[in-house]
Amino acid sequence: MSKQYLTLHTIDNAHPSDIYSLAPTKSQILSASGSSSIRIYSSDQPDFPLVQTLEGAHTLGIHHLVTAKENNRAASAGFEGKVKVWSSDEEGVWKEDGEIVDNHKPGDIWAVALSADGLYLASSSINGKVNVWSLAKDEGLPKIREYETKGSFGLCVDLSADGRFTASGHENGSIYVFNNDSGRLSHSLAGLVQPIRAVSFSPASKLLAAAGDARIIALYDVNSGEQVANFTGHGGWVLTLDWSNTGEYLLSGSHDSKAKVWRIETRTCVATHSHGDKPLWTAKWLPKATRSEMFALGGGNCAISVYREAAG
Repeated sequence: MSKQYLTLHTIDNAHPSDIYSLAPTKSQILSASGSSSIRIYSSDQPDFPLVQTLEGAHTLGIHHLVTAKENNRAASAGFEGKVKVWSSDEEGVWKEDGEIVDNHKPGDIWAVALSADGLYLASSSINGKVNVWSLAKDEGLPKIREYETKGSFGLCVDLSADGRFTASGHENGSIYVFNNDSGRLSHSLAGLVQPIRAVSFSPASKLLAAAGDARIIALYDVNSGEQVANFTGHGGWVLTLDWSNTGEYLLSGSHDSKAKVWRIETRTCVATHSHGDKPLWTAKWLPKATRSEMFALGGGNCAISVYREAAG
C-alpha cells in the first residue's frame, strides 16, 4: 500500500551551493553546504524562516553536519579538516562548543555521527580508521576508541541509538560493525562490493541499513550480521539513509535526484519524490511534532524541500 506525502514548503536558494547535510532538531533544521556557513531554519513556523547563520563555520565548506536526537548538540566536519561541536540554548540559539584537535590533516576525519545523548562522536577517515571521541568538555574531547579496518576510505559512519555499536561503510564495499563496549569488531558484512555511501542503525539498534554505488539498500541484523533484506529501485548511487522515529520506515536519497520511502515490515517502496534534477545528497525525517510524518530533502539544486504525510 502506498503512502502520500505532500510538499509542505520549499526554501529556494537555502544555500549558494550544493546542500550536503540536513540535521534536524525538534524545532529547527540545521543545514550545511559547499559554502562556509551553517544555516538554521525554524521548522515550527509554517514558512520555515531562517533564524540563525553560523558564519564562517568552515572556511572551505562543510561536507557533514549531524545533530544528537536527545540533546541540543551538533557537530560539523569541514573540507579543511576540522570538526566543530555546537550547542544550543533553550531559545534555540547555537554557538561553538569545542573543536576536536588531534593534529589531524584534511581527510583524517571525514564522515561524523553523534550518539543520541550527544556525548560521543564517531568519525571515519580517508585511511579507513574509525574513531570514537568523548565530547566531555572537561576532559578536552579525547579519543576513546580507534578501530582499524583494511585501509579503504571510510565514506560513512553511524552510532547506534543505544551507544553500543559503531558502523562504517567504505570505498571498497566493506561494512564493519564494532562493539563500543568491548572495543572489538563485531561483524564484517559482505554483500554490496561497490562503494558504501550511507549506513544507518534503526532506532531500536537491531537493524543496520547500508547503501551506495550498487544502487541497492541492504538490511542487516546487527546481532547476527546476517543480511535480511534488499531494497532496489533507485536509478543512481544511494547517498543518504534515515529511519523514521518508530523504525517503521526508511527514507533514502539518491544521485538520481529521487527520495524513496520504504516500509520495513513489507519490504516495499511506498512513496517516491523527485527533488529537482540534481543529486539528492541528504534526506532526513523531522522529529514528530504533529500526527503527520514529515521529512526534508537537500541537494544539488540548493533548495530544501519539506514533505508532510497526507492526512486521511
